[in-house]
Amino acid sequence: MSRMQVQEKIYIAGHRGMVGSAIKRKLEKEGFQNFLFRTSSELDLRDQAAVHAFFETHKPDHVFLAAAKVGGILANNTYRAEFIYDNLMIQNNIIHAAYKSGVKKLMFLGSSCIYPKMATQPMQEDALLTGLLEPTNEPYAIAKIAGIKMCDAYRAQYGCNFISVMPTNLYGPNDNYDLEKSHVLPALIRKFHEAKKKKKPSVMMWGTGTPKREFLHVDDLADACYYLMNTYDEQGFVNIGVGEDIAIKDLALLIKKVVDYDGNIEHDLTKPDGTPRKLMNVSKLHSTGWKAKITLEDGIKAVYESLQSKSWY
Repeated sequence: MSRMQVQEKIYIAGHRGMVGSAIKRKLEKEGFQNFLFRTSSELDLRDQAAVHAFFETHKPDHVFLAAAKVGGILANNTYRAEFIYDNLMIQNNIIHAAYKSGVKKLMFLGSSCIYPKMATQPMQEDALLTGLLEPTNEPYAIAKIAGIKMCDAYRAQYGCNFISVMPTNLYGPNDNYDLEKSHVLPALIRKFHEAKKKKKPSVMMWGTGTPKREFLHVDDLADACYYLMNTYDEQGFVNIGVGEDIAIKDLALLIKKVVDYDGNIEHDLTKPDGTPRKLMNVSKLHSTGWKAKITLEDGIKAVYESLQSKSWY
């Protein structure tokens, strides 16, 4: 299998998002400079003709498909039509254009929400399509499942070297710290920081704190994506995670320590806990020779130290 060459053209769809920007940083670190970038205002990835014209004109060698319409539970459940339409159109257009223009290799990035709501923990790749999805984000999950199957179909029929990866919960640079829309880890960082700054006696967290979640630093994800782009060539997909999880209460205590907040943690038991556990089985990933390197504490410390430019800091 040939490795990516530094002179080759690389198109990162979604290069300004948390995942796409991390992949860009990783590739730059490895010496890559021949990038193709387009913002959503410059290229509407839902526009088939525009996407095909872009690919035919620029003919990228490698594609990282990290562009998607994303959001939390409320957004997923409210804008159900947009979440399935936009994501299907984005990935359909890019995958088909990649085939038509002769892209050497494409990586499709999905989400752990593709797994059945009641999937056996830790979630293994062969659990896909074995049960019902979580209803609130079903449209998004169906789009991502379609992306995996589309890559497999183009591999089977046309011989395309298209692969898929499924990251676990991510955190790191370019994360969202909006308390209404962010995920649990960045939300807790902001809550503890603001409580420290305003000298509040306590921080309120949702639920009991007993559910367990897995967290992967986005720079580790980018490292895994680069590694798999150079070494992996199979149908199906690969989970990318750390293979360990942590109770939300223990996560809160860890963030409290990193932020150096000396108040108390209170629980709003009127708020839901959510799924008891969501952990990736990463044995397939480990068998390829890659393992996560950034510990959760080190990752949170690095993230917190980088936040001084934020308006709320």
